[in-house]
Amino acid sequence: MTVANISVSETPLVLYTLRRADDALILGHRLSEWCGHAPMLEEDMALANTGLDLLGQARELYSYAAKVEGRDNDEDKFAYLRDVRQYRNLLLLEQPNGDFARTMVRQFFYATFADLYWRAMMRSSDLTLAAIAAKSEKESAYHVRHSSEWIVRLGDGTEESHHRTQSAIDELWAFIGEMFAVDDSERGLIDAGIAVDPVALRPQWLKTVSSVVSEATLALPKSDWMQQGGRSGRHSEHLGHLLSELQSMQRTFPGATW
Repeated sequence: MTVANISVSETPLVLYTLRRADDALILGHRLSEWCGHAPMLEEDMALANTGLDLLGQARELYSYAAKVEGRDNDEDKFAYLRDVRQYRNLLLLEQPNGDFARTMVRQFFYATFADLYWRAMMRSSDLTLAAIAAKSEKESAYHVRHSSEWIVRLGDGTEESHHRTQSAIDELWAFIGEMFAVDDSERGLIDAGIAVDPVALRPQWLKTVSSVVSEATLALPKSDWMQQGGRSGRHSEHLGHLLSELQSMQRTFPGATW
């Protein structure tokens, strides 16, 4: 059976909320891929719990987007019945897990940003987004602590772990610029006090990341070339493969419930 993709009325607030929901959903799914494959049982549980935190954030944001949109979409339709070009997550988050070091570098880069972002969003004039932020910041604070400890452990560990972690930093660095980009759709929300200007978060993000990377005896790349596209629906080939797995049940058995 062919299942039609939903249409979305992308007003600035709906689009803004979906972007953050997509971030959480896609990264949460990536982390779920480690279930049963992490290097130790404790880490298997930690990654699964982090993924569940992100899934909870995605559900709240999708539900709010549906309420704002005022149509017949809901959290399940947003997650399972959109085409790849309708997703607006950061390109960083759809990148394959790779080895454990690569997963931790991706997690560290994003979690450090997310913690600053949610803390700032607690002051949003949108009370629902502010409430979601208050809950999410508690989770992201743990995500930063957990991932940063691993960066130090891997970077200042064996020659092999150091090499793998440095390679991951070098490969993923080009994706961090998108976290701080702002388009016209978001600029109006920022001016209205609803959204956070991510540009203002970059100095503290860089300070935190630089400190941890230095402690780990690693180095940040000097290149300032950055990859863009995720926020406007232009993704890498990896997202299509991820969505084919994520959406397979709903696409095969439309409307199925437990």
